[in-house]
Amino acid sequence: MQLFIPVRAYFEPEALDYPLGQHLYNEMTTRQIPIKIIPSHNRVLGLPGDTPQIAYREAKRTLVVGVKKSLTLEPCPPSADFEFALGTSCPGGCQYCYLATTLGRKPYIRVYVNVDEILAAIRRKIEQNRPRITSFEAASTSDPLAVEHLTGSLRKTIEFFGTQEHGRLRIVTKFANVDSLLPIEHHAHTRFRFSINTDRIIQTLEANTASLEERLTAAGKIARAGYPFGFIIAPLFIVQNWREDYRSLLENLARQLGPLVDQEFSFELISHRFTARAKKIILERFPRTKLEMEESDRKFKWGKYGHGKYLYPPEKLASLKDFFTSEIPRFFPRARIQYFI
Repeated sequence: MQLFIPVRAYFEPEALDYPLGQHLYNEMTTRQIPIKIIPSHNRVLGLPGDTPQIAYREAKRTLVVGVKKSLTLEPCPPSADFEFALGTSCPGGCQYCYLATTLGRKPYIRVYVNVDEILAAIRRKIEQNRPRITSFEAASTSDPLAVEHLTGSLRKTIEFFGTQEHGRLRIVTKFANVDSLLPIEHHAHTRFRFSINTDRIIQTLEANTASLEERLTAAGKIARAGYPFGFIIAPLFIVQNWREDYRSLLENLARQLGPLVDQEFSFELISHRFTARAKKIILERFPRTKLEMEESDRKFKWGKYGHGKYLYPPEKLASLKDFFTSEIPRFFPRARIQYFI
């Protein structure tokens, strides 16, 4: 797939005081990409698009460069102890993306340039929790690999965690440009997980991301470079022939990994769910979507913040869980299922 290059870029003035901000400004200038200076990365006005579809498309072609003001580290169960952000949003056009309701109707790609300050906050948290090992998720609000060719921030972060005896980094991605990360002295402190799904789901619902074959090839490179690795199969969809499709996915994964199937690695399994607000935004952006969001086929469950989600009913969730807990050990005898939700 082609690597992301924006058609326009916005910069906070303060971002230009950081080496990464200046690097990105020079890169955009060299590429003759139009640049605007804005007061805040949280308020970007003037993006083109007079319909939800066009506004979404143009936001996904826009780079916003800013300084991360809040360095508070929030809990991130079940993935890690805490999460942090090197940016928000990504160039991918996944129709089901759970960030649909949190990033607004113009989810432009935002990167933060004060990486050293972010890592300093992480170091303080690691020191507070010693001697316990503390884990951190770097991909809760973005896919940092998608912009790594522009920022280099993920490489820097992996190198930092390689020096942290009591810190561990977790990354999940739908992209495949991992070559610059292979020589890093990571000391097995970073776990890469590749988000995968059936070919049908990827081709129908995951625009502008790496293909399944590209993701599996990248996973093999990461494994051979000594990184702990794993796979997130998400969202899990119960559609026609879902058992056959997911069995074929596992067979393809085993074939691509070859001798690596005997290594220890992880699976995280997440069933599809949606909120009423997310459905409204998704249908505005993708009026012809094939994403199944029929409330009558789901079970409504209230969340802890007063918001509710539509999940598969218990009997369907049980069938999904039974399938994967029986099939994964057949193909990957040493793999561990970390969780199913």
